[in-house]
Amino acid sequence: MTLREISTTLFLFVLYLALQILLARNLVLFDYAFCFVYIACILLLPTEISLTWTLLIAFVTGVVVDIFYNTLGMHAAATVLMAYFRPVIVQSQIDVPGMDSRLEFSLQGLGTAIFFRYVLILALIHHSALFFIEASSLSLLLPTLIRIGASTLFTTISIVLIQFFTRN
Repeated sequence: MTLREISTTLFLFVLYLALQILLARNLVLFDYAFCFVYIACILLLPTEISLTWTLLIAFVTGVVVDIFYNTLGMHAAATVLMAYFRPVIVQSQIDVPGMDSRLEFSLQGLGTAIFFRYVLILALIHHSALFFIEASSLSLLLPTLIRIGASTLFTTISIVLIQFFTRN
């Protein structure tokens, strides 16, 4: 990675965290759909970063969000789990013709359909872990499943819309 790519990645990291803490924290639809755009910090990381560094970055991201949400590690656990499954999802779901060496995880780099599917699957993993940890029992199974589905859709659409309005 070049110095420009590193600085751009760091800027986007801080921007998505600030967006989550200052704005998206208050975005709730009907007490079921929550917006967690901070997961884009992990979703948009380049493929050159090793799994160890990705997991470490995911942990730090989750801890920062946990500090502001006062959630005692729930976001850290869900974000690390999502980061752990990221290479598997990339390998199984993203098949871009002519892209052998380097993938750019953006709407422009992958295309709308592939990017939407990539974000949707990883957001589903993140939100499933987060809301099942929060519920901590199966007695609230139906409301938890509704929250997972609504929040996954809300977060995915939010990240895709943010990508529409940003450019490289």
